Amino acid sequence: MGEPIVSVVIAAHEEQAVIARCLRSLTAGAKPGELDIVVVANACTDRTAQIARSERARVIETPIPGKAHALVLGDAECRTFPRLYLDADVDLDMPSLRLMLKAIDRGALACSPVPEYDMTGVSRVAARFNRVHDQLLSGRRGLSGAGAYLLSKEGHTRVFPLPVVISDDGFVHRAFSVSERQSVAGARSVVRPARTVRAVIRRRARVRLGNRELDLLGRKAEEAPVGLRSLVTLVRRGQVRVLDALWFLVVLLADKVVARWRRLRGKDKKWASDTGSR
Repeated sequence: MGEPIVSVVIAAHEEQAVIARCLRSLTAGAKPGELDIVVVANACTDRTAQIARSERARVIETPIPGKAHALVLGDAECRTFPRLYLDADVDLDMPSLRLMLKAIDRGALACSPVPEYDMTGVSRVAARFNRVHDQLLSGRRGLSGAGAYLLSKEGHTRVFPLPVVISDDGFVHRAFSVSERQSVAGARSVVRPARTVRAVIRRRARVRLGNRELDLLGRKAEEAPVGLRSLVTLVRRGQVRVLDALWFLVVLLADKVVARWRRLRGKDKKWASDTGSR
C-alpha cells in the first residue's frame, strides 16, 4: 500500500442515505492507499458513522453540529496535501480528482470541478430556477456551488483554521483571486439541487445570508453580482425562456424576504442542515 496523494475531508450530518454513494464514487478508481479519507459525523443520530466505517473511511464523531466546525476537525486529522473538501451528498470520481490534482501541480492554489446537476425528482418550478441560475453562472464558475474544492498546501494557509461561517465554500472562494483559483474543465461533480420550490427558497436565503456574513467579515466578492441586465440579455438571445425567467425572479424575491425575516428574528447565524436535495 502506497502513500496517499491527497487527503479528503467529508463533513456529514445525518447522511446515511448518501454517504456510501459519495465514498464509492470517489474510491472506485483509486489505487490502494492513494486516498486519505476522513469523514466527520457531526451531531448524527443515524447510521452515518457506521456506514462510513464500513466503506473503510476514517471516522471522527462529534456531538457539535455545523459544517465549518466539522471541516476543521477533519482537517486536523489529514495526513497529506493537497486536501479535498467534499460534500457528503455530492459524487466526485477519481478521473475528475486527478484532473484537479494536475491543476494544483500546475500552480493553482485552489480548484473545483464543474457541477453537473442531477435533476431527478426536482419539481418543475425548481428545475426552471436551476436552469436559469446555471445559465447566469456559465463562464464565471468559482469554488462555491460545486460541492467540492481542492486546496494546495499554500492555499490551505489562506483558509485554515476555517472560521465558523454559514458558507464555507464562499469563504474559500473569496480567499483567492481569479488567477489563483480554477474551475477545472473536464472535472465533474454530480450535484443534486433542491427538489421543491420551498427548498430552493430556503437554500437561496441561506446563500444570501452567507454572502452578507462574508461581506461583514471583510471578505468582499471580487466579481460583480449577476444582475437583472444579464437575465434580460439571456432572454433576448433565446437562451432563457420568458416563463423560466419570471419564476427565477419570483424565487429571488421570496428568498430575499425569507433572509430578511431570519435576520430580524435573529436566526441568520443559526446552524441548520440542508436536506432540500434528499
